[in-house]
Amino acid sequence: MRISVYVPLLVTVVLALLAPGAARRPAPRPAAWSLACAALVAAAGWLGSLALLAFAGFAQLPEVAAEGHWSAAALRTQDPVSLAVATVSALALAAGLVALGVAAVRQVRDTLWARRESGRMPGDTELAVLDEAAPQAFALPGAPGRIVVSRGMLRCLGDAEREALLAHERAHLRCRHHLFQAVWRLTAAVNPLLRPLARSGGFVLERWADEEAAARVGSRTVVARAVGRAALATAGAERPAALAATGGAVPQRVRALLAPPPPRRTATFAAGALLLALCCASLANAASDSEEMVESAEHAQCVADADAPDAGATGAGVTDAGPADAAWAGRLPQRPDAAGETPENRSAERPPQRPADRPHLRPDACCDHRGADAPPWHRG
Repeated sequence: MRISVYVPLLVTVVLALLAPGAARRPAPRPAAWSLACAALVAAAGWLGSLALLAFAGFAQLPEVAAEGHWSAAALRTQDPVSLAVATVSALALAAGLVALGVAAVRQVRDTLWARRESGRMPGDTELAVLDEAAPQAFALPGAPGRIVVSRGMLRCLGDAEREALLAHERAHLRCRHHLFQAVWRLTAAVNPLLRPLARSGGFVLERWADEEAAARVGSRTVVARAVGRAALATAGAERPAALAATGGAVPQRVRALLAPPPPRRTATFAAGALLLALCCASLANAASDSEEMVESAEHAQCVADADAPDAGATGAGVTDAGPADAAWAGRLPQRPDAAGETPENRSAERPPQRPADRPHLRPDACCDHRGADAPPWHRG
């Protein structure tokens, strides 16, 4: 656990630095799926590593060890996580969980707003045309989703470009791109280092919709021209919160549309898959090591508890006992019995018997007595 628990944290940093640039080169559809999976795995690894570090540090406190019935010294020997590291990890974990809750509430609110606005749009078909002069075009997810276009936007485009614009927005709804956005927003809330993945993911979604529109209309040039004209028409205007054809880095999108379709880069996805597999394997190994360390510390405490009756029988436990207990320990001389034997002689011939209320526990079996039937000194 000393090394494996830090690997997910390192993987998160590597993804934040390399993934945004690497995701722009391959085909956008697999790139979007890869970014979503990377964000989920990295966020889970981040939270898991912070939780394990916080537990490993706080578990070494005597008060926590007493409540958990394990040996703090044994844990400290196996994995010496400092209290400062545990505190920082716990604070980062708490901040991430709180931010996740806030982001989840906002995501639910935005989803409800989109569904409500979708129901308010005029008409009962997929396309809703607004009688406004300001150019607008965006997709509202819902049940079903709606494509919203203003008359001002339709006047800026030709017939082929209008078809390309509608195909672009329809691709957003059909491929459920709003779910990808939700994943990136939530994971970025958990770990701010994943914000570059969210920004790159927005660009990849627009590229995905561009490629779907190009395949629909049969011309990449027409789609590039539609995207460019729509962006120029809405220049300076406030961008809608929903998915829009004018989103993302428009110059890069147009440049990609005027170039041949991007090839599938197997090596890039394979490298990313290996990195995510390393993150998952390291987190699983750290969790397994943590469980083994706790079991070892519990066993060490059980051994110490099993040896406690011996120390009590010959030490301080006898000083508080009466004459009968002192005679059992051989502390007080007694008169010979009818056979001429004294208690001292009898104790020399056979080992002293332990008190009935403290049976001897084998170290290898003492942990079996931790349940409801455990002796009083083995229960919390």
